Amino acid sequence: MRKLLHPFLICLLLVWTSPLLAGTLMLIESQQGGPYAEFSRALEVALGNTRWRVSERLSADTATSGKSADLIITTGSEAFRQALRQNPGLPILATLLPRQGFERAMNDAGRSRQRVSAIFLDQPAGRQASFLRHLLPGSTQIGMLYSSESRNLYSSMRSIFASNALQLNGTEVGDNDLLPELSNVLSRNDALLAIPDSSIYRRDQIKGILMTSYRLKKPVIAFSQSLVHAGALAGIYSDPAQIARQTADLLISHGANLPPPMAPSQFAISLNPHVADALGIRLPDETVLRRAMLADKESR
Repeated sequence: MRKLLHPFLICLLLVWTSPLLAGTLMLIESQQGGPYAEFSRALEVALGNTRWRVSERLSADTATSGKSADLIITTGSEAFRQALRQNPGLPILATLLPRQGFERAMNDAGRSRQRVSAIFLDQPAGRQASFLRHLLPGSTQIGMLYSSESRNLYSSMRSIFASNALQLNGTEVGDNDLLPELSNVLSRNDALLAIPDSSIYRRDQIKGILMTSYRLKKPVIAFSQSLVHAGALAGIYSDPAQIARQTADLLISHGANLPPPMAPSQFAISLNPHVADALGIRLPDETVLRRAMLADKESR
């Protein structure tokens, strides 16, 4: 009869094979206040009954080596860059940044994916397609502007949109041809899908993009609530509190053994009825819209 393992050996095996499910966190924020502070507050609440705790909370310009921490969590692109430069040996979980910003920082730092992960701001393409189908039924031609850095994103999204009976028509733009190409894209499509590409949707260019779309009577579908408030028809996004809760869940389930980078699991919807009235668009009820999207997910 096979001998049973001694209880002491079992305990040792559990320690050696289990992820670190408790420890200290260094939290590095790209800026103080705003969405980064909202994330920090929500994260501390979500970790309240766990064995994880935030031992240091720093801004990107004052961040130092986190040798005393078991894991670093960053909010925003600049904080992630600082963490990569100053803490090459520690696991890092990046949040509140687009996939584009994550990829650029990793390439600049020359880092491999080992011990580095992220929860992106970018919504999954299937979720965006479902949102558009139920928000604008009958609209099948969707325009998109992308840069050289988001070209791969556009390519991957096209096939997913096609499987949802939507044609995604993209145009690559640079700084000098943005508005002319925008007018061209809007004239050939039913709506413009904005993506979190910081080289296109910069603060100094957003007003021109929204004014052009308004003049041509074509709605913009945004990736943030602030863009909806600025004049987009609607937006689907994940707010800082939702990403903070996902971060806490990840720590509870995986500890410091980080899984690969991922999309946000939760999402919020924002609608702009004033823009809808001006464009002659009848918006669905938000609850009905969300229910239809969840039904799409369950059917797959």
